[in-house]
Amino acid sequence: MMLDVQKLKGKIVEKGKSVEVVSADLGINPSTFYRKMKNNSFEIREADEIMKILSLTHEEASAIFF
Repeated sequence: MMLDVQKLKGKIVEKGKSVEVVSADLGINPSTFYRKMKNNSFEIREADEIMKILSLTHEEASAIFF
């Protein structure tokens, strides 16, 4: 999985959320979320949850996570 961090950050802002809110909804610490973005280490289930949290289309999610 190849993560486009800029697109993910952009979608978070576009949806009126913050990394802190998304990470809380995901059930992880914000520092862990940042580390996962930096290291491209989100699990598939986490990517799926982020997709739901941000109400991303399949195309948007594919552009960010693949």
